[in-house]
Amino acid sequence: MLLLALLGLGWIFFGPKGKNLDPAQGARFALGREDAPIVVVDFSNYLCGFCQQHALNVLPRLKAEYVDTGKVRYLFRDFPFPGQDQVIRAGEAAACAHEQGRYYEYHEVLFRAAQAWGNLRGQALDRYLVDLAGQLGLDTGAFQSCLASGRMRQGVLADQQLAQDLGLTGTPTFFIAGEKRTGFMPYEEWKALLDKALAK
Repeated sequence: MLLLALLGLGWIFFGPKGKNLDPAQGARFALGREDAPIVVVDFSNYLCGFCQQHALNVLPRLKAEYVDTGKVRYLFRDFPFPGQDQVIRAGEAAACAHEQGRYYEYHEVLFRAAQAWGNLRGQALDRYLVDLAGQLGLDTGAFQSCLASGRMRQGVLADQQLAQDLGLTGTPTFFIAGEKRTGFMPYEEWKALLDKALAK
């Protein structure tokens, strides 16, 4: 009995992580119809080069071909790495843009401008993030107030914790109709995976 109990504890501590976790549960940001047949969950990091390639070169095509046509619901999640306070702040800023209905555009511009803000900290970073909001035509006063409040931080950290609980180790990581894929994939690979899932 003792041996069985110890084996059970070993499974709890060392067994597979994230076995019963839903990567889509509690996602704050989404594109596409709620009743779309396929759900994609995207765990990204704003300073990850492969995430940038996906966000700027692949996602717009996926959005046009699959999301906007009602075939895919696309969920976004933040995955800042330890010590990346500026990525956490960028995630907070994107959440503030969401309050004005502009999450996707701000998400995209964060990737476009990553080299410019990636090494900034504190007030300099906040000023840059507010400036980006202004460039997109957002209400900068409301945006600045949202960012300064710090109330969006908890959501970013919850995404980060979920990624860790799921055992994710790199970005971008995608769950496509429940199937995990890590790393950059060209559009053609996405198309093959989505068409196969839709055909089931």
